Amino acid sequence: MTAEFLVAAHALAYLNRKKCCVSSEELASTICTNPARIRKIMLKLKNAGLIETQSGKTGGYILTKAPEDVTLGEVAAATDGEIVDANWRPGNPHEDCLVTSEMGQVMDTVLAGLNKACFSYLAGITVKDIDRKLLFVNKKKQPRYNTGK
Repeated sequence: MTAEFLVAAHALAYLNRKKCCVSSEELASTICTNPARIRKIMLKLKNAGLIETQSGKTGGYILTKAPEDVTLGEVAAATDGEIVDANWRPGNPHEDCLVTSEMGQVMDTVLAGLNKACFSYLAGITVKDIDRKLLFVNKKKQPRYNTGK
C-alpha cells in the first residue's frame, strides 16, 4: 500500500466534512502535503467516480457520492490497486532446488490471499464510518491548551 491511499482517505473525509468545493491548496494544507500530489491523487478518485471537479478560480473537488456509499475498498482500488505487495521475490525459478525455484510463486499466492482479505475488510468501512470515528476520537481528547477564556 502506498501513501496515496492514506492521502485519498483523508481528502474524502475532509470533503465530507466541508460539504463544498475544496481546492487542492486547501486539501494539501490539511493533509500536510503539496498541491501537485493532491491533484495527482484526486484525478484517480475522479476517474473512479468518487469525486467531481470544478474548474476556475473557485474550483476544486466535491464528494459526489453519499459518504455511506464510499468504501475504503473503492479508495484502495482507485489509488493503489494492491494493499500488500513485495517488489522483490525470493529464490530463482531456474534453480534445481525445490524451495529456491518455487518460493516466489508460493509467496505470490500468499500475497494474493492477503490482498483479498484486506479488500474485503476495507469494503466494510465507509467515509461515513471514518467521520463517526473522528467525532468519537475528538470527544475523548483533552484540550491541548487553556486559552483562559
